[in-house]
Amino acid sequence: MIREMTIEDYEEVHALWMTIKGFAIRSIDDSKEGVSRFLKRNPHTSVVAIEDGKVVGAILCGHDGRRGCMYHVCVHRDYRRRRIGTEMVVFAMEALRKEQISKISLIAFTKNDIGNTFWKTIGWTKREDLNYYDFTLNKENIVRFNS
Repeated sequence: MIREMTIEDYEEVHALWMTIKGFAIRSIDDSKEGVSRFLKRNPHTSVVAIEDGKVVGAILCGHDGRRGCMYHVCVHRDYRRRRIGTEMVVFAMEALRKEQISKISLIAFTKNDIGNTFWKTIGWTKREDLNYYDFTLNKENIVRFNS
């Protein structure tokens, strides 16, 4: 069964994330409080897959009003190759479409072979024409940046 993720799913989703190779989990953003903020901002677009009474797949998905983004797309290794990942992606894309979002992106680490193979297999395009930049927002970095 594929359904919207709620904060009540957090413990199982976090436990699943910890089993996935190729992920980077952040202590602040991926904490229960961080995920709660994300789900409050995007209440209908994140997804869980339930099999055998437990969470076996998850996607954090949201948008900024213009573009959607998927984070931490995963399926437990014992449940892969059963179209669960594809069904979750379709669920999230339909949720974004209902919110009038017409473009979506995601980030997959270059060493995440399983994830990158999945995205290529289902027809997503790897962009070669841009660079992705990151900046950690904390007081020290902002002061340093502004100096």
